[in-house]
Amino acid sequence: MSFKRTLSITLQVAAVLVVASLIVGQYLGQPVLLSYVETGSMQPVLSPGDGFIAIPAPIAGGIGVGDVVTFDAQEIEGGGLTTHRVVEETERGYVTRGDNNPFTDQDGGEPVVQEADIVAKALTVGGGVVVIPHLGTVAMGFQSALDSVQTWLAVTFGVRSLQGTQGLAYIFFGLSAVAYAVDWYLDRGSRETRERDRSRDDGTSVFAIVGVLALVLMATATAAMVVPGGSQEYGVVSAEFESENPTVIERGTSQQLEYVVPNAGLVPVYAYVTPQSPGVDVDPQRVAVGSRGEASTTVTLTAPDETGYYRLFVVEHRYLAVLPSGVIDELYEVHPWAPLVAINGLLGGGIVGIGLLLLRGEPARIRSRESRAKPPLYRRVLREIYR
Repeated sequence: MSFKRTLSITLQVAAVLVVASLIVGQYLGQPVLLSYVETGSMQPVLSPGDGFIAIPAPIAGGIGVGDVVTFDAQEIEGGGLTTHRVVEETERGYVTRGDNNPFTDQDGGEPVVQEADIVAKALTVGGGVVVIPHLGTVAMGFQSALDSVQTWLAVTFGVRSLQGTQGLAYIFFGLSAVAYAVDWYLDRGSRETRERDRSRDDGTSVFAIVGVLALVLMATATAAMVVPGGSQEYGVVSAEFESENPTVIERGTSQQLEYVVPNAGLVPVYAYVTPQSPGVDVDPQRVAVGSRGEASTTVTLTAPDETGYYRLFVVEHRYLAVLPSGVIDELYEVHPWAPLVAINGLLGGGIVGIGLLLLRGEPARIRSRESRAKPPLYRRVLREIYR
């Protein structure tokens, strides 16, 4: 394959990945390295449709006045991800405001933003936000088209599950199956015609094949660990009296609640549930959950001495039990993302090793007129794996 062709394919794949990350981030409620704004509240820094590099909150470091953050709003535009600037830090959290707004979000009824609400911080260089013009406009166009396709499919086939994130998974799986069937048909029915018109090339590297398989496995494992976790909010009222309502707590006293950790998968998991705000305690903070089972821990909420409504948080991180619990404990102490990296490295490295072993060291398939009868490499890989 020529350098020009390789560069073209690389740029196309990069563009698809960028747009896909933006769309997936919107569906998950968690930016995936890139994000964008939809309104003009942050003008002139960010215009509607502009994108920016979103550093995940766990690795962004401390949040301070002047930082542009993406947080999970409760009231702004009906709730959801909002990108505004931190203008004040208080004991109860952060006060935020859009650069183009005349008043703060809290003046408009939005609760004070807490650490657990913040999902990302915009990358800045030299004090200014790194802006990618019109990136969000492209992503919103694709997302609108996807929503229209999902709605049409759901109405046509009368299947509601074709909508939302679950529907996207079904659609992509269906498209993959169709693509494979078409490739099989064309390979069977018009092999000679295609080979006459196709110039000689070096085929596909074994490492590329097993690399793709490894990436698919790691992406699936990461989703299984990340999606069910996250922050859990408890809305607590600190009152002057006792109440049967577990979230209405007499000021200065505590209330215990059960926190249930379900596991719908076949692989056991370790879940770490830790306090994310003052007035919260969790015991035990690590629980083991078996295959298709559930476990629980106890969350203790303490009402502040001052009466009022408070938002208290715990955060859950979960990891597939493919490493010893002691190893995951040590890695978790370093950083909550460290076990994710180790587990993905183990799974990805394992599939690469198994793939290369099954292929018995065959380096690549050379496509030419002399080898036209030889089945494609990826089909031989799948045949070896499922044999």
